[in-house]
Amino acid sequence: MIALDINDRGRVALGGTIGPEIGRIEGSVVSMDTSEYVLHVTGVQFLRGGEQSWRGEMVHIKSDYVGSRYERHFSTTRSVLLGAVAVGAIALVAAKGLSALGTGDQPGPGKGDTSAVTSRVPRRP
Repeated sequence: MIALDINDRGRVALGGTIGPEIGRIEGSVVSMDTSEYVLHVTGVQFLRGGEQSWRGEMVHIKSDYVGSRYERHFSTTRSVLLGAVAVGAIALVAAKGLSALGTGDQPGPGKGDTSAVTSRVPRRP
């Protein structure tokens, strides 16, 4: 993922195709060289607030229109730790669920099973 802050020159040039008052364009890089960026745009942020979601439309943006560039990289360490925590949580839930199956009360006399209960009728003298 990449985010490009658009400068004044870029706002004027891209205003007709992307919209007025563009502050930042975010998306995934299709290609990039010294003269332009080609992005699958996922979102646009405006100068006065507000955002607009896109569905990955391809847009060409000249490097001259970009003030700053930000790249988002996934941390391998954080991803591995998150995966380990998720696996541990799943294992804990599975272990609790399996142990609960074997420890429940079984129906029997006096525990809700009325088929084994006999009734007493008083004997008359």
